[in-house]
Formats: sequence, C-alpha cells, structure tokens
Amino acid sequence: MNRLLGRIVNMFGVDLDKLQPEEAPVPGSAPADVIVSSDTRRDNRIPPGQSRTRRWPVLDASGPPRIDLDAWRFRMWGGVNRAVDLSWTEFQQLPRVKVFADFHCVTRWSRLGNVWEGVSTKHLLQLSDGLKQNMKYVLAYGYDYGWTTNISVDEFLAEDALVALTHDGVPLSAEHGGPARLIVPKLYAWKSAKWVAGLEFLPQDVAGFWEKNGYHMNGDPWNEERYSWT
Repeated sequence: MNRLLGRIVNMFGVDLDKLQPEEAPVPGSAPADVIVSSDTRRDNRIPPGQSRTRRWPVLDASGPPRIDLDAWRFRMWGGVNRAVDLSWTEFQQLPRVKVFADFHCVTRWSRLGNVWEGVSTKHLLQLSDGLKQNMKYVLAYGYDYGWTTNISVDEFLAEDALVALTHDGVPLSAEHGGPARLIVPKLYAWKSAKWVAGLEFLPQDVAGFWEKNGYHMNGDPWNEERYSWT
C-alpha cells in the first residue's frame, strides 16, 4: 500500500498522507515549546493572490535526487569565520527546535499550520563562529543537480527559520525535500530549498536557479514578490 501511495504522490502531485482537517491549525494549538511564526498570528493568514489548500502538493523542477545518507554532507562556507562540514550522523546530534508556521507557494496555494522540527539557522551560524564583516546574503545549494536559491542574511536568521528534518512529526519524505530542507516561512516556498546541501555566505546578492529564470530576488508573499518584474 505504501508503494502504491508513493506512486500516487508522484503522478498527481499530492501527498495523500498530509490532508488537513477543514479548520486550519491555529497558533494556540501549538505546544508550549514550539516557536510560533509571527505571520500565523495575522487576522488574515492568507497572502494576496493565494488560497488555502488542506493537502500538501508536491512541486519541483526535476524530481527528488538520489541521496546516500552515508555520503550526505551539510557545508557552510564563504563569509563565515569557520567553515562547517557535517555528516548526517553529526547533523542528527545537533540541538533541535520546533516551529509552527504557514507555507506559501508561488503557484498560489498556502498550507496553514505546519509544524517543522530541525536545527535553527541561528544555531548553525554559531557553529561557524559567526559572519565576517559585510556578509549580507546566503546562497543555498541543493542536492538536486546544482540548484540554488538566494536569501538575505536577515531572513535566514529569522527566529522561525531552520533546516527541517521532520514535518508534522514525520521525517521529511524525498518528495518534500528530505532528508533535510531549509525552511524560511516568511518567504515563498521556493526559497525553502529542498534537499539542502550547503550554504554560502556572500557580501552581494547572487541570483539562484529560479531567480535567474524570472523569479523575484526576495520573494515576500505579502507583497506578491513572485517575479522579477513585480
């Protein structure tokens, strides 16, 4: 049955295990130890041009890459005081946080009330002994064929940003960016790099894969920063 379900997910772009109830989860339902993203406290949690989905669609450019956890590495380099290179075992041993956040895709659907668990971006930066002077941007790299996306350091270090290993209490599936995925809730979901492999810190903004192909350099859903011409 699980194998058949996996094929259904790939064929129709929907994860049938992730159907939410009619009523969207609210911040008050989150346990006390969970970081609550400030956007979930808005009176209207759905940005302009978006509509809520109870499912969790599967979208990517070319399908999940094959990842060998024995060979998996997470690296941080560039404008940091100490380069970081962690194995999967080492990454699993890092302290974790939980984040309650909404998730907005540039293709105009929003999934409200997700609970992510993983390593906060602030803690990851501590491992590198902080940033060198004038580092203002991060370029996130994925395991999917050289894919990248750019983020400002301010957005990267937001309280609700993390490298997630689980979603709603379940390890991230490959379709949703597992084993590890960058999550930056206040930006459109393409900035939350699936299959994250590493982070390069830079003094200047460098366009990633979708940004080179017309997507916005920042990607704020509340300002509808979908494309470079908006």
